[in-house]
Amino acid sequence: MIKTETNLPDISEIPEKNHPPAKRRADIPSIILMAVTAVLITAAGFYYKQHPLHILPLYVSLVIGALQAKANRVASLLGGINSILYALVYLYLGLYASALYAILFSCPVQLVTFVRWNQRKYGSSTLFRKMTAMERIVVSAAFVISVAAVMFILKLLKSDYSFIDSLSSLMGILISFLTMFAFIEYTWLMLPNGIIGIFLNIATMKVHPEQMTYLIFSFYSLICVTRGLFRVRGLYKEQQLEMIREKALSDIDSNE
Repeated sequence: MIKTETNLPDISEIPEKNHPPAKRRADIPSIILMAVTAVLITAAGFYYKQHPLHILPLYVSLVIGALQAKANRVASLLGGINSILYALVYLYLGLYASALYAILFSCPVQLVTFVRWNQRKYGSSTLFRKMTAMERIVVSAAFVISVAAVMFILKLLKSDYSFIDSLSSLMGILISFLTMFAFIEYTWLMLPNGIIGIFLNIATMKVHPEQMTYLIFSFYSLICVTRGLFRVRGLYKEQQLEMIREKALSDIDSNE
């Protein structure tokens, strides 16, 4: 009896489900980058005689940035805790609105993100997804309208850097929610937001030169989010291949 072949996809090179890559060795370049950035932040802090409390959250943020570069879900947990430290800094500086934002928004959103990512584990990360075309259109339209509205309010308040302020703040909020729901688009937005953060810190330094510590960190952060973009894209592709493998195995079972 002659056995006929079925046209099933080749699954030999597709990774098995829930089988993330083997543990890697210590990321020496990341450790060196983190150490150099920490030294520069410390030096700038001493030079401008900043209060230790002012720069303490930055040291924690260095670790968070390294975790974000690897799309590690623990980054959100540490980020939520670090928001409390930032709130203390804002209270010390008399920035009460920023302190409320850190406690009432940033902290809970990041903690919820950690819980959600933890519920859909994939190695040290989570299962990612893409927004639909309609979702992108709706979110983009809402974002543009929100930026215009906030800019108008800031201009009425005669705030400096109204455009860059509103753009950075609203983009940060959007990124937070996209991250919470594990949409890979959050990584795309983190790049321009990182660049905006650099320019915002440079502009702030004209009045507050001690902002140099945060400017140094913003360059470090931009490197981390760039690495995170490629990491998330790689994970998403890997996860999609696993879905194809599942379907192929299902087709094989149904044809036996």
